Amino acid sequence: MSENPEARDAAAVPRQSGARATPAGREAATPAGTDPIRVLIVDDHALFRRGLEMVLQGEDDIEVIGEGGDGHEAVEMAGDLLPDVVLMDIRMPRRSGIEACTAIKDAAPSAKIVMLTISDEEEDLFEAIKAGASGYLLKEISIDEVPQAVRAVHGGQSLISPSMASKLITEFAALAKRSEERTQQVPAPRLTEREMEVLRLVARGLGNREIARELFISENTVKNHVRNILEKLQLHSRMEAVVYAVREKLLEIT
Repeated sequence: MSENPEARDAAAVPRQSGARATPAGREAATPAGTDPIRVLIVDDHALFRRGLEMVLQGEDDIEVIGEGGDGHEAVEMAGDLLPDVVLMDIRMPRRSGIEACTAIKDAAPSAKIVMLTISDEEEDLFEAIKAGASGYLLKEISIDEVPQAVRAVHGGQSLISPSMASKLITEFAALAKRSEERTQQVPAPRLTEREMEVLRLVARGLGNREIARELFISENTVKNHVRNILEKLQLHSRMEAVVYAVREKLLEIT
C-alpha cells in the first residue's frame, strides 16, 4: 500500500504541546549585540516547511531567512543567503539532499547542515555524513528539539537521532575490524598530544564546552584544536573525526 506523501509530512510536522515560554523565560534568547542564527529550510513539502518555520519563528535567537523546495534551490539559496544552519530533507526532486549537501559546503563553507528526514536507511545516514552533514535527525523529533538542534549544530556539535546512532556505532565497529585486516598501513598525520586528547573526547561525543571543562582550557582553544585536527587529517566534520578515531583504535567500541 503506497503512502500519501502529504499525509506523511503532515504527521511528521513537529507537534506543539502546551503553551510556549514567554521571551523572558526562553532558555537561549539572543544576547544584546548578537546576531540571530540564520536558518534555511529545504523540503519538497510546503506543509512541513511551514511547520518548521512556525516552530522557529517564536525563538528570539533564530531567524528563518529562506525556504526551498528541492536540492537545486537549496544550493542557489545557500550561496546567495549564506545561512548559518540548513535544515534539509534527503529525498527531494531535481537534486537530492545528499548531492545538495556537498554543493552547499562549497558554496557556503561555514554553513552547518542538518538532514531532517523520515529515512532511517543506514546508507542515507552514512552518505550524509560523508557529504559533510553535521546532523541527521528523523522527523519524529518533538517541537522542543528543533530549536535545540539548531543551536547545538551552530555551536559546533554533531547530532544523530538515537535510533540511528546505534547503526552508526555498528558501522564504526566494522570499520575498526576492517582496519585490522589492511595489509598496507599508511602513516597517519602526526597530531600533538593535546590534539590527541581533544580527538579522543570528540570521539566520546563531548561538545566543545564539555571538552573545555575536561581539559581546563577555553572553548575557543578547543575550537582551534578541532579545526587543526580536521585540517591535518583532511576531514570535513566531527563525525568523520569519530570514524577516524575508531579506525585508528583511539576509541574502543565493545
